Amino acid sequence: MSQDDQTPDADAPADETPVQRALRLKKAALDARPQAPRGGRFQREQNARIAAGKSRPWMSK
Repeated sequence: MSQDDQTPDADAPADETPVQRALRLKKAALDARPQAPRGGRFQREQNARIAAGKSRPWMSK
């Protein structure tokens, strides 16, 4: 483990388990990632796509 793993975080609860800490850090990393744009032309294009099963009607029963 690095020295950074030993330092307590300011927003971490005192009784946090290592698994809870890992989950909190993972969620923080996911939240920091850039998100897809919401609304506008991009979302209209996404919604206009045909569902996967609709292109093969013989697959449905």
